[in-house]
Amino acid sequence: MDKKFKMDKPKIPTHIKQGSFHDIYGNEDPFLMNSIIQDCSIERETIDKVDISNVIFRNVTFIDVNFNNMELTDVTFENCDLSNANLFEAIIHRVEFKDSKLLGVNLAESTFGNVLFNGCNLNLGAFGYSNLKYVTFEKCSLRNADFYECKFKNIHFSQCDLHEVNFSRAPLKGIDISTSTFERLIVTLEDLDGCKVSPEQAIGFARMIGLVVKE
Repeated sequence: MDKKFKMDKPKIPTHIKQGSFHDIYGNEDPFLMNSIIQDCSIERETIDKVDISNVIFRNVTFIDVNFNNMELTDVTFENCDLSNANLFEAIIHRVEFKDSKLLGVNLAESTFGNVLFNGCNLNLGAFGYSNLKYVTFEKCSLRNADFYECKFKNIHFSQCDLHEVNFSRAPLKGIDISTSTFERLIVTLEDLDGCKVSPEQAIGFARMIGLVVKE
């Protein structure tokens, strides 16, 4: 991982209890904390403004879930499947997604701080209008993901597949995509100002604006 900035990791107690996602319903306001949830499926749940903190999700499949305005703090997802989950307007702080599938996940209009995506499938993921600060995507597939009009600060893409990612109106100044691969990006030259690219990528962008690059 790039060492140019230091991210805060999830602060999860060493000893936490085995829990159930349905523990959420034992509270006046929906929340879950200090638990490990593993080897199960969470299906057809719709909860607004659920607060989840100090929780480990391991080998959990989320099916047809809608968690608008959820808040995740000090949480890890390991080998989980959140494909097509609706997490619209989430607040995500000190969270790690490891080796997880988030195909088509809806994280639009969300706020991210100190978040790691490692070895994840984020193809077709929706991040539009989100605010991302101290976020790393490492060895992830983000094909056709949408970052339309996102605000980036201290963002890093390391060895990712960025083919057809939409970065329209999301300035990439200071962001390093040189180790990632793509055949095409949806981006304007204005948004590319200050973006760090490899020599091969620079040639591709030159061709995009009609320059003839002599071999």
